Formats: sequence, structure tokens, C-alpha cells
Amino acid sequence: QVQIVESGGGLVQPGGSLRLSCAASGSIFRIYAMAWYRQAPGKQRELVATQTSDGSTNYKDSAKGRFTISRDNPKNTVYLQMSSLRPEDTAVYYCNAEIQTRWGVRTNNYWGQGTQVTVSS
Repeated sequence: QVQIVESGGGLVQPGGSLRLSCAASGSIFRIYAMAWYRQAPGKQRELVATQTSDGSTNYKDSAKGRFTISRDNPKNTVYLQMSSLRPEDTAVYYCNAEIQTRWGVRTNNYWGQGTQVTVSS
């Protein structure tokens, strides 16, 4: 079993910063990639940032230069440092991890329950 838990969300003023954390636990052989998604009310879920096991990162255009994704591999944790936050960043942020639980088996994607980020004055 694998558990994904996000934390760090909250209310922040425009221009402020937040750091989200996502911790994976359970049966983990290797994490191939971790990513942050978000979903605003009435909108579809969108990819915000990804990081693969080789360290490469990708960002949604509007997040580039403002958000930074990073990993702490021994802790099976990924972070999303967000700065210069805008009201349009308001959403529930979800963590996704592509995980191989044992050698010889295919990877699966696992989702957390999400953490609310609200950017408002």
C-alpha cells in the first residue's frame, strides 16, 4: 500500500509565498516521478510542475519563474515552493507520484487528497 499526503496549503495574500509538501509512504521500491496538479472550482485539473527521477523538471507556463519543485529522496517527499502568488493560483493542489512498489512490477500513479491554496487580499 502507498499513501500520499499533502500539506502546507492555506490563505496567502497576492505576492506572498507558500511551500507545499507531499510525502509518500508505504511499499515503495522506486519513485520515478512526482508532480503537482491543481484544480480550481469549476475547472479541470491541470498539471503545475513535475520532477522525474533524473532531476529534470517541467512547469506550467504561468508557474515558470515563480514555482520551484524539489525532492528529498530519502524522505520520499516532494515540495512545491510558490512565490509571487496570484489570485488565479487559488485551487486545490494535488500531489501525484509514479511509484514502483517492487522490483519487476509496473509503476502505478498514486494521488493525495489535496491541500487548499487560497490567494486573496
